[in-house]
Amino acid sequence: MIRHISRLRLTAFRNYASAALDLDERHVVLTGPNGSGKTNLLEAVSVLSPGRGLRGASFDTLQSQGSDMPWAVAATVETDSGPSDIGTGALTDGGRRVRINGANARSIEAMSDYLRVLWLTPSMDGLFSGPAGERRRFLDRLVTTLIPSHSSAVSDFEKAMRQRNRLLEEEADPRWLAAIEAQMAELGASIHLNRTDSLQHLQALIAESLDDGSFPAARLALTPLFEDGAQPATSSALEALLMQRWHAARGLDRAAGRTTSGPHRVDLEVVHAQKAMPAALGSTGEQKALLIGLILAHARLVRLRTGIVPFLLLDEIAAHLDPDRRRALFAALDGLGTQCFLTGTDALLFEALEDRAQRISVRDGRLSHEG
Repeated sequence: MIRHISRLRLTAFRNYASAALDLDERHVVLTGPNGSGKTNLLEAVSVLSPGRGLRGASFDTLQSQGSDMPWAVAATVETDSGPSDIGTGALTDGGRRVRINGANARSIEAMSDYLRVLWLTPSMDGLFSGPAGERRRFLDRLVTTLIPSHSSAVSDFEKAMRQRNRLLEEEADPRWLAAIEAQMAELGASIHLNRTDSLQHLQALIAESLDDGSFPAARLALTPLFEDGAQPATSSALEALLMQRWHAARGLDRAAGRTTSGPHRVDLEVVHAQKAMPAALGSTGEQKALLIGLILAHARLVRLRTGIVPFLLLDEIAAHLDPDRRRALFAALDGLGTQCFLTGTDALLFEALEDRAQRISVRDGRLSHEG
């Protein structure tokens, strides 16, 4: 049996006052005009994972306009061990809670015991040529599907860094700065090692199938964490070096108004392996195909490393692919053995899926099965 969502329920989420879908294990194709709520439904599935979902939105912005009910998303996930009910919804402080099989979960990451989620959206089309921050967020989403606690580590590091920046501006007691830098170093070392370990495994998997498939392969690397190329071998050594560098840079960082070095400054370098060309120099079509190939490879890695094949949320994925590449994509999705959610304005784009997909019409926040 393919792990799949058999029931999805939305309450006061974006443009959905209330919605429910009963599904089988086949792919899910959502079609409808722009603005009808297709991406909102994908976002609802994406918040059933650590982090802020595919738009990176604050949880208080997910609330349906004019509704007195707090937003909520719930799903029944069919696994080899039987069905499990997973839900998440708004808290009054702007955060969210998670419930699993009727009980409050011990952590947000507990959802990852039942499902992992990856996505591609049109906003990611310029990933390789855009700002470094977008590539870091993309990388951290990949890492989180392997290591669910990574998302919280990144969030906590950013909060601690903002606190350090304020303390520098206020010329606070050096002991306070040392304490916050120690916290940042512990988190920063974890983040960096999670990233490097995940990339190492992903690159090894890509190398095994370099000439296999219709999508180009990527060569991946992180830019150096330190300008002098220092690479401590252990987590404790990396923590110590981070604390040392931040202590030494306090004057520089106070003048700059920011923390000038650390894992928040690292970039993901991507090269088109077959052409030995930086991904940013490729055509729009090449970059799209490279990104798809990267997501497919990472989905295989998650399956190998965790035993859970991630759900894929592919927003407007088929619109800019020629018919041959669309067929290749659908064949690759079938080969993953997972349930994929795909959106588009034109149902004809998904004809090659034939009866391997269930088709849902989306109109103004209303859902209906077709056929």
